[in-house]
Amino acid sequence: MTDRKSRVVAIGEVMIELSRGGDSRFSVACGGDTFNTAVYLARAGIDVSYATALGDDPYSDAIVAMAAAEGIKTDLMLRVPGRLPGLYTVETDAKGERRFRYWRGESPARELFELGDWNGLAEQLLTARLIFFSGITLSLYSNSGLGRLFAVIELARQQGTKIAFDGNFRPRGWNGDLPRSRTVFMEALKRVDIALPAFDDEAVLWGDPSPEATVERLQAFGIGEIVVKNGPHSALVAAGGQNQHVPVPEVVEPADTNAAGDSFNAGYLAARLAGENPAAAAAAGHRLAAQKLRHRGAIMPRSSAAMH
Repeated sequence: MTDRKSRVVAIGEVMIELSRGGDSRFSVACGGDTFNTAVYLARAGIDVSYATALGDDPYSDAIVAMAAAEGIKTDLMLRVPGRLPGLYTVETDAKGERRFRYWRGESPARELFELGDWNGLAEQLLTARLIFFSGITLSLYSNSGLGRLFAVIELARQQGTKIAFDGNFRPRGWNGDLPRSRTVFMEALKRVDIALPAFDDEAVLWGDPSPEATVERLQAFGIGEIVVKNGPHSALVAAGGQNQHVPVPEVVEPADTNAAGDSFNAGYLAARLAGENPAAAAAAGHRLAAQKLRHRGAIMPRSSAAMH
């Protein structure tokens, strides 16, 4: 995956995260699925930008400052006067599983492709080496916004940009509307080069009985590189005409499962961008996800995040 184009652009929403600790107090951070991946890509030395829309408030300022401190380019983080970013709370149970509650209906990120300066954003996307987005990204936009996103992605692909997509299906983000979810996902999948779905999401959205069934369904869209994440089980890698199970090197007792898939995506994509083969890249994804599982919060402290 070498190319004169250098940067990766991740698209989506970054929100304020209020995480309840053991003392019942909330600590403030920020997160969002594709943003988490962008942070871990930047830590791996990848040239990455994040495309989203924020307000002009101190919380939005803090998100931009944190992105910059992580080495993420912030030129595609558009600002909308008088608006506030989305917010979510996280409460984690004794098993490390978490429960989220969201306040994001008014988030400017939802209008990214309908803002006055979306054309400038589109021009920048056309220069990307790789564009990464998720099912959660798709759930943000109106049909008009989706039409513009798909048009830009199609044009970028024609100019040699690779498109990577994590299905990341959350029914609540679609108001439980499965038919619309499937229609939008199918439009996205026609334009994807690298699919990074989680099997449990695919089973909910499509009724897939096995990771192999997920691979077959995605291959029908012409997707040449597929990695089906399956929690503590092996990831199924389908590329170059072969299917390969890449085992999790060690099963970790999770402190917090939040962003395990996002960190896997970053480990995988960073390895592929560095020239590793898909199976080796999946092993790198497993390693980074294992580190993440040992830490609370979407983004682990930098000291623990050295990518090997």
